[in-house]
Amino acid sequence: MDTFWAVVAGLVPSIGVGLLFWFAMRKIVRADRNERAAQQQFEQARSERADMND
Repeated sequence: MDTFWAVVAGLVPSIGVGLLFWFAMRKIVRADRNERAAQQQFEQARSERADMND
């Protein structure tokens, strides 16, 4: 039973760091996707305003 807890104690930090990395990358990818969508909306609105002014 001591071996089991030693293995668990060895794996928990790795799993924790892996989860932190996964959450951070997920947040970065979602933020990038949202920023690209907002940029596209901005460019489209600016293009429409330019067309109306011509």
